[in-house]
Amino acid sequence: MRAQQDGGAEEEKPTRRGWRSLGRPLGWRIRWRRPSLRIDYPRGERRGLRRWLPSWRQLLLVGGVPMSVLTGWLVWFFVNTPVPEDLNSFATQQNNVYYWADGTEMARIGPTNRQEVPLGQVPEPVQWAVLAAENATFYTDPGISVTGIGRAVVQMVTGGDTQGGSTITQQYVKNIYLNQRQDMSRKLSEIVIAIKLDDRMSKQDILAGYLNTSWFGRGSYGIERAAAAYYGKDVSQLDPSEGAFLAAVLKGAGQYDPAISAENRKRAEERWSWTLDRMVEVGKLSAAERARYTVFPEPRPQPKSAGLSGQTGYLVDTARSYVETHSGITPAQFDLGGHQIRTTFEKPKVDALAAAVKEGTAGIDPEGREADRFLKVGAASVTPDGRIVALYGGVDYLKQGFNTANTTTVPIGSAFTPLVYAAGLGQGAQRERGGKRTPVTPTTTYNGDNGVNVMTPEGPYWGRDGKIVKTANDGKRNWGPVTLRGAVEQSVNGPLMQLGMDVGLDQVQKTATDLGLLPSSVGELVPALGVGNSTPSAIRAADAYAAFAAGGSHTDPYSVLGISRNGVPLPLQLPASAQVLTAAVAGEVDAALKGSVRDGAARPVAEAGPGLAAKPGSTPDRTAGWMVGYNGQLATAVTVFRADLKDMKLLSLEGLGGAAPDAPDSAVPTRIWTSYMKSAAGGR
Repeated sequence: MRAQQDGGAEEEKPTRRGWRSLGRPLGWRIRWRRPSLRIDYPRGERRGLRRWLPSWRQLLLVGGVPMSVLTGWLVWFFVNTPVPEDLNSFATQQNNVYYWADGTEMARIGPTNRQEVPLGQVPEPVQWAVLAAENATFYTDPGISVTGIGRAVVQMVTGGDTQGGSTITQQYVKNIYLNQRQDMSRKLSEIVIAIKLDDRMSKQDILAGYLNTSWFGRGSYGIERAAAAYYGKDVSQLDPSEGAFLAAVLKGAGQYDPAISAENRKRAEERWSWTLDRMVEVGKLSAAERARYTVFPEPRPQPKSAGLSGQTGYLVDTARSYVETHSGITPAQFDLGGHQIRTTFEKPKVDALAAAVKEGTAGIDPEGREADRFLKVGAASVTPDGRIVALYGGVDYLKQGFNTANTTTVPIGSAFTPLVYAAGLGQGAQRERGGKRTPVTPTTTYNGDNGVNVMTPEGPYWGRDGKIVKTANDGKRNWGPVTLRGAVEQSVNGPLMQLGMDVGLDQVQKTATDLGLLPSSVGELVPALGVGNSTPSAIRAADAYAAFAAGGSHTDPYSVLGISRNGVPLPLQLPASAQVLTAAVAGEVDAALKGSVRDGAARPVAEAGPGLAAKPGSTPDRTAGWMVGYNGQLATAVTVFRADLKDMKLLSLEGLGGAAPDAPDSAVPTRIWTSYMKSAAGGR
């Protein structure tokens, strides 16, 4: 087809824009304002096949226009594809890892099993095992591989996926910025961001990021957790052979984890061997070193993940609470993960306490005995310097999230009386309004009979019911005149109730808070304060008694020794000790508590070892039983109570475990305390 050229034809006029007009059918003319440009096709001056073959100018025109458009679009795409500001959520989430006091791992909590490590902690041969297998030109490429991209394009055109051909930089981009979808749009974004990221970040930072965000299987993101999952080691302890295996599972743990199948093991061994050979090829492993690694580094069986079952959940909750109130880390920051929390908890003691509870409650039958329903046990062990080394928060955290070791709803009963005794010895008594205080000594004598009127400087104390408040001893026993020390040793409540009034309930309250009881848990300032209307947790009760063992020095209880994030230590406020009782007062309380074990109310615990100091506790309404004491190095409190956790209404302990109606409510906690202290103290 040719545009008409003879002079008899009417010349075409340019359009208003002056760029083209249509000619004959199957032909066209492109006219510019001055010279015209014609596309002569089929080629009129040619014949046969040559008529249909385009000229090189025509080829250039037809191919050049789309190529120019494509080039322009690629430039536009490159300029307008930024490096995202926000990372994939899973790329920043990490576990918070809790450790026992001895440094062994206790629990790993969080949505992702990942923990970042600096590149310097990854041995160089392990780094090069990954590089040799995945991207040997990593340190010299611009973030992408042209040949790799070519292979990926061929795979895509031929119906394959676009997974191949990615450099480590591209894989890192996919890990932290993009989704895992495999299509052209995502691939182009990956390429552009990789080029820009390579220009913006150092190669070391990119490699560190890749190793910390890659999936290695067995629930592990990052090479640190992979080292633990496959070899039970820190990444810094891996050798080149083990590094070569981890490089293999990067290809896909579903195909290379030997624990899954024999076929997987065969593939893993082949890939492991090839990676070591490749390291020799790229000059990162000598032939002599390669010859040392002839045996496949068999990974250990997949370990069971550390969960929150048993006592672990209670320990984790206690430690987390301490971190959030003593480190300046907000809950939102803590939930980002990456923290390593070194706790004060000692696993042998935690296990021993749980075993003692099981042993001490062996006769409890909640299904067959109404008096045994809803029984709860709470217990804690605290050292004189405030470290919580063990606690028992319930039968199982996954079954009962409520931590009975930290409850502040159960009255401590007569186990509170040593604190009243300490207040009396330290502050003296004031029996007349405005009069001078008189010293109180261990030999100061009080009326130990049951039902004695409780007195104030003005006369009897009248209760809100319009009746005079009277003392009430266990079993309503009359003891006659009794020294204060004797009252503590034998658990005679009346004299201690009156002592609280003589000292001043406000002074008793101050002594209790000085010894670590939370102000909110200290009971109402009425005569019952002296015999335990306060509701401290087992943790706080043990901590208060620990001050008697420490010569009057008190340290608030704490559960965390230190915290770091990604290996960098973070500030943590640890409690300071304070001398809240004189050594003489603490010594007198200690002597009374030891007398209680020797020949007093706490005699049943004596079999746990020598040098024990302890005091049982019960309440007038029989809703709680306690045993609190220490051996010089360890203070332990055990409480039992019955309550439906739906309303926390306390129920009577009478008949618990089939015991006689007049059996002491401290019997079960006494058995638990004795069994535990015998085990925890090793008989000392």
